[in-house]
Formats: sequence, C-alpha cells, structure tokens
Amino acid sequence: MKALTWHGTHDVRVDNVDDPTIQQDRDAIIKITATAICGSDLHLYNGLMAGMQAGDVLGHEFMGEVVETGSAVNNLKKGDRVVVPFTISCGSCFFCNKHLYSLCDNSNPNADQAAELMGHSPAALFGYSHVLGGIPGGQAEYVRVPYADVGPIKVESDLRDDQLLFLSDIYPTGYQAVDQCDMEAGDTVAIWGCGPVGQFAIRSAWMMGAGRVIAIDRVPERLKLAQEKAGAEVINFEEDDVYSKLLDMTGGRGPDCGIDCVGAEAHGQGDPEAIRRSADSTEDNHPHAINEMIMSVRKGGRLSLPGVYTDKVDGFAINALMNKSLSVKGGQTHMQGYLKGLLNTVEQGLIDPSFIITHRYGLSDAPQAYANFNAKEDGCIKVVMTP
Repeated sequence: MKALTWHGTHDVRVDNVDDPTIQQDRDAIIKITATAICGSDLHLYNGLMAGMQAGDVLGHEFMGEVVETGSAVNNLKKGDRVVVPFTISCGSCFFCNKHLYSLCDNSNPNADQAAELMGHSPAALFGYSHVLGGIPGGQAEYVRVPYADVGPIKVESDLRDDQLLFLSDIYPTGYQAVDQCDMEAGDTVAIWGCGPVGQFAIRSAWMMGAGRVIAIDRVPERLKLAQEKAGAEVINFEEDDVYSKLLDMTGGRGPDCGIDCVGAEAHGQGDPEAIRRSADSTEDNHPHAINEMIMSVRKGGRLSLPGVYTDKVDGFAINALMNKSLSVKGGQTHMQGYLKGLLNTVEQGLIDPSFIITHRYGLSDAPQAYANFNAKEDGCIKVVMTP
C-alpha cells in the first residue's frame, strides 16, 4: 500500500510499504477514507521528537471503513464506518478505569523508553515516534488499530467524512483543553494559538458558558477565523504587547483561564531573533507562549496545556506560577471519554467541524501539503487528505 513516511527533518515521502495485518485478537484493519495533518505532526516534520526512525508511517487523525477484525473484536464488523481516536487505550488498566485513557498502562510496547524520558509512559499514539509505541499511523491507505474493541467509534449517520474526521483528535483536544480549566460560567478565557486546536477550544469555551474568549496569534487568517467565525476578541502579538493588552481588557486583573494551544514551537513576541530561532528545527522547545500565559492569567487562575511539548523547556516561569497560586493541567486527550458526547454535538448540528478545513490534497501530494502547512502558506490552517 501507499503511505506517508518520515525520513528526517523536512523529509517526508509517499512510499510503498507492507499492508497491515491482524497481529492481536483485539486488532482491526481500517481502510482509510480521510486523514489530516495535525499541528503536532509538524513537531515530527521539524525534527523535534525523539524516537523517530526512517520509514515510520505518520498520521494520527483518520477515519475509514473496517475491512477485517480480530477474533476478540465484537463491537465492529466489516463495512462499519469508524472514527479512530489518536490515543491507543486498553480500556481496563488502572488509568483507563479512571477514564484517563491517554495514560493507559498497556498500549505502549516501548514504555521503558518513554519512562526514561518522562518518569512514566503515557499511552501509545498512532504515528508518533517509537517512544510512544512505534505504531504505524493513518496517513496511508490502510492502518492496523490495536484495541479496536475500545478505541474506534462507529458512525451510523450519513454525515460527510469531513464533518466527522476531527473527532479523531482536534475537536476533543480543544474541548478537553477547556474542560480541564475547570471553567466557571462567565469566565474570561484566553487562548494562545489560533490554529486548529485553538479554534475548537474557542468554540468549546462558548459551549461551556464562557463570558469572554480572547484569542492570541499573529497569522491573519487564523485571527480572522477566530474573530469573525467564532466570536472571539483577538490580539495580534506582533502588534500589541499581550500582557499589557490582556490587563487592559480585563480591568487589570487578567483572564480567569489560559490555554496554551501552541506548545513546542512558540514564537517570541516582538523579538525577531527569538522568532528566527523558533523557526529553526534544531532549537529546543520554547517557553514564550506558556510564560506569557503564566504572567497574564489572574492570581489563582487556571491553566491548560493541550499544546504538545517534546522535551524540557529552559527559562520556564516557575517563580510566577508558584507565587500566583496558578493551577495547571496538561496531557494528551482522554479521547474515549469524549467521543460519544462530541459525536452527538455534530449529529445534532451544534457544530460542523469542517469549518476548519482550508486545503485538500490527495495522499500522493502529502509532502507538498506538509511543506505548505508548516510554512502557513496560502492561508493554510487545516489540511485534509484522501488516499
């Protein structure tokens, strides 16, 4: 089959690779009908993630049709249409039983590697390095799905793929980003980053009763989408000092909640050299967005970190974090806990996630799609690909 494979920094290729096969009785094989490039895929593209090997199949946002199941998979059958969550979870370990699915104890076959870097291993992810399992991803014609009796959600409506695809990651990720802020009705929520996860976080904040949503970015198309289509107030960090602007907008107090939807490749506000360094794939993770959030959010406020970090961060503003009594929650999304409820919001017409799509490609054009998405060229906010 054809699949998009990683060969090094800024080097992804469409190769012929072996078709996936059933390896365990809880596996399923899915024929991909739609897949997407996620912002966190760019951390791989830019060489920031440890444990990548030449030939690794990328992609963790995908959906498709079941073509084969293992003997223990009783909830799916051939021909079923499914969305597959990017986290791989067994459903029965200590953490899955607490609905902390992205912390599954059993899905990462390379848990020792992850523990060496992080202290403990989170769940395996599709297409996201051997540290997180080395499980081939879904930017391909077919994919093997481990623990298929727990992960994929069956779709029985006639909604289009592009209305459902983002249940695989960015819609639940944006939703959890707000959910873990413990937001109270009427709160002011500030969101750093107006990429796809940020856009879904904006809409999720409104769903949960936010009084104000303020979105921060520098890309005109993203700011326009946040303001005109989602009703957020916006700050362009290349034009305004974000800390001062947020204090002005909140009567000197600061937002109640802050959400970092940027992660490892944040740009430095007003510092051309920092911005240049941030674009350099050899640089470490950058604390610009998270530090700005720590400084800006009100005392006793709540912080959420859905943005992916791939290593330690130097210069982290821990002094302000501690002294301001800020609460912080982070983590990969506990997908299986959100999928059913969020699928209902799509089926009921409360949200049409396809609003985020700006570019469509065939899988054969994936290298160009990555390059365009990484460069944010031609208003590229979200890419969908079909095999």
